[in-house]
Amino acid sequence: MNDSESRSPDLFGDFDPEEHDMLTMDGYDDCIVGVVERFGQPPIMCYSKPKVLERLVADGMSEEEAEEFWSVNQIGAWVGDGTPCFLTPNKIVDNTTEAT
Repeated sequence: MNDSESRSPDLFGDFDPEEHDMLTMDGYDDCIVGVVERFGQPPIMCYSKPKVLERLVADGMSEEEAEEFWSVNQIGAWVGDGTPCFLTPNKIVDNTTEAT
């Protein structure tokens, strides 16, 4: 995980990543789906789990290796309150996304 200093401000929507200590994963900017807000907690970056897994496979891992790497090194990497989250879209979202 990296801090946000070298990232495009467009990735963070209306949020100041420095103010909120929002962390990003180096090399996965195209897998970002948005920013998650929760009451009483800082906003965090949200990544598409399927896109992250696709990237790992494209980088040479098998699907099983990618799933294990993601489980241990990405979702399993707690680095504080700014740790990103991952979205697994439901079928309704997938169908809506494909139709537009």
